[in-house]
Amino acid sequence: MSIVTVQLGQCGNQIGHEVFNAICSDIHGTHGLCSKKENESYRDACKERFFCEEESEVPIARAVLVDMEPKVISQTLSMAARSGYWKYDDRSRFCQKQGSGNNWANGYSVHGPRHKEVIMNLVQKEAEKCDRLGGFFTIMSMAGGTGSGLGAFVTQCLRDAFPTSFILNHVIWPYSTGEVIVQNYNSVLTLSHLYQSSDALLVHENDVIHKICAQLMNIKQMSFRDVNQVIAHQLGSVFQPTYTAEGGLHYSRNPLGDLMETLVPHPEFKMLGLRNIPQMPENSLAYSTFSWPGLIKHLRQMLIANAKMEEGIDWQVQPPRLGSSLPSSHSTNRPLHFNTSIANLVILRGKDTHSVDLGSFRDPSLYTSWLNPRDAFNAWKTPRAFNKYEKSAALVSNSQFLLKPLDNVVGKAWNMFASKAYIHQYTKFGIEEEDFLDSFTALEQVISSYTIL
Repeated sequence: MSIVTVQLGQCGNQIGHEVFNAICSDIHGTHGLCSKKENESYRDACKERFFCEEESEVPIARAVLVDMEPKVISQTLSMAARSGYWKYDDRSRFCQKQGSGNNWANGYSVHGPRHKEVIMNLVQKEAEKCDRLGGFFTIMSMAGGTGSGLGAFVTQCLRDAFPTSFILNHVIWPYSTGEVIVQNYNSVLTLSHLYQSSDALLVHENDVIHKICAQLMNIKQMSFRDVNQVIAHQLGSVFQPTYTAEGGLHYSRNPLGDLMETLVPHPEFKMLGLRNIPQMPENSLAYSTFSWPGLIKHLRQMLIANAKMEEGIDWQVQPPRLGSSLPSSHSTNRPLHFNTSIANLVILRGKDTHSVDLGSFRDPSLYTSWLNPRDAFNAWKTPRAFNKYEKSAALVSNSQFLLKPLDNVVGKAWNMFASKAYIHQYTKFGIEEEDFLDSFTALEQVISSYTIL
């Protein structure tokens, strides 16, 4: 089954380009560390998922590019074409001249309705090129105007036009220090609207990725491209083909459906986080060896201590002992920041994945009490290595990991709203105070649901 990627705004288009780059360099790499037959079936599954091959031998990304300014899209198209390995379809793009001025209301209430027909026609054409459509993967930032406002609008249109298709929104969480003055308003409005129409939100926090670039990748002069490449590597480690069943003979055909079935058991809980291990500069790989028990031990502690990378994990945090009364175990563990999960998915790639012991992730004390731990944990595997790592593991988690950032964003937005700061910029495009209040209410409900896990 194929995935149609919808790249929205400057951030969405730049990350989308890096994702296709990472996927392409992975399938063209000679570092598969597996049999030729395995490598070919992996490559075929990947191509069906992300590319369509037409007369020109160069694979064409299954993507629609949308921005309200032309500059980034034209750069993205030419960079892809220059790579020689893959390209975008020149006809699958839509851009205007004026931008959204970091105003969510402008993207959602003005650009969205005005350009709905053209954008949805492009999506429809891309969907029709798929033999079997698995769903949509949208990439967008929450801080600006186009990615967030137009992105929320396009997601609603996708839900209306394709009611039975899966929609996964990849959302970039803004730097907490601030990118634009109204980013918290834009974030609150984006999240509350996506929560209504999306099947799940996969969140990357800029602050976290920045830290990974500085501390793990050892990058001194950091650019947005460095940040985007780390994000793309993490996304590739989830979306590249895997065997979803123990002893499976075929690569999973429905990646988005499998992801939702595994991780989103209830529509109130849609926030997914992603962690990867190991992550390091390419020139360090030759001097590093990894064992599966070590990787799994670190990954589990990253989960329960809510650490986003393998450096600086708090090893003091332990799951509550089962059998102790719930309220007291929760109150004693809260100060230690124990991160309760609803569902977890571990994806293993590389040598000897069949022999890895994942019993520690099946511990019932990691999970909320209303789900059977057997249903709450899944593992996908492939002997095919990913992007030069002999062994690598990814963890996609539906847990309390986003509670603190979400609480912060809602709190800051509420403080601004209480003093009516910048509200006039939204009301002039038709987003009223009542719409803000509805969004605050929706997110308070999400916060409350995750808090009482």
